[in-house]
Parts: sequence; C-alpha cells; structure tokens
Amino acid sequence: DIESPANGWRPRPHQIPLWQHFKGADGRTFDGTAKRAIEIAHRRWGKDDVALHLSGQASLARKGTYWHMLPEYEQARKAIWTAVNPHTGIRRIDEAFPPAWRANTDDRGMFIRFKWGSTWQVIGSDNYRSLVGTPPVGIVASEWAKAHPAAWAYLAPILVENKGWLLAITTPEGRNHAATM
Repeated sequence: DIESPANGWRPRPHQIPLWQHFKGADGRTFDGTAKRAIEIAHRRWGKDDVALHLSGQASLARKGTYWHMLPEYEQARKAIWTAVNPHTGIRRIDEAFPPAWRANTDDRGMFIRFKWGSTWQVIGSDNYRSLVGTPPVGIVASEWAKAHPAAWAYLAPILVENKGWLLAITTPEGRNHAATM
C-alpha cells in the first residue's frame, strides 16, 4: 500500500491551483493531461515542495523517468538532495519519496528507482547538452529564471516525443527567458 502524497502531505491553499492543474478535475489523480506550467512566486512559497510531491504522484501514474533540474548540479545537491526541511527535520526527498517506496537510492548520482519501475533524479541545467538522448516524461525546472535558457530548446523535443510534461518554477528575476515563457 502506497500513501500518496507521502507522509500525509497536502498542498497549502495558495498551492492548490497549481496542484489541481496537474492532478485533473478530481484533484486526486495525476491524469497526465497537463503538459506545461510555470509558477513564478516569491521565496518560501513552497514551489519545490509541491513539485516533489507532484513528481511522486506522476511516477505512480505513469512509469517513466522524472527529473528535478536546477541551474547547477551542485546547487541541486544542496537545495534538493541533501536539504532538510527545517519544520520537520526530515530530508526533503525522504518526505516526498519515503524509503519504503524505493527499490534503490544512488546518493552519488542523486538517483532513485521506485519499486514500481519509475525513476527520479536531480540534475543541473549547467550541462544541458549531456541530457540529450535521455527519455524523461516529466521535468521540474526549479529556479528556471536562473537556468541556462538553451536547456529548454534541447529538452522540449524530448518531452514532445514522450508526451511528457514540464513544470517550471522560479522566483522573478527581471526580464529573461522565464518572463517570456
């Protein structure tokens, strides 16, 4: 039995529209109809928190490869992979993807294989050319305004081919590719 979202997590009131965009009409099942979204919100809004739980839901609904991408690989390690929620004292990835869900976890590669066959990995857009040829069906682009803008040009055709989705989350950073997206 899999409790999803994990650990009794529920979106906060201001997060519900984004959650429901991906969850479909019933607000419960990840139905895969939403393909793109961008959330530009202030710091501490909970963008990564929502995105992690959405990725968990998506991985259950459709077997595939899922990425959580930050502008830099090392930033991704600090902000997502090793980060501890100051309110609960639990690592962010353990809250969203409990160890009971996992077949294996590769700390060095920041990679999780779930028992149902999906995978989830933390990556950086700083080396976006190395991502070509991989088959993600879901990508969270965190801190998108600070990411390399060419990453989307490389990744968009992959998502189109795989009928996948992108959730870009960011704080405002002036006039840039996130503002025009």
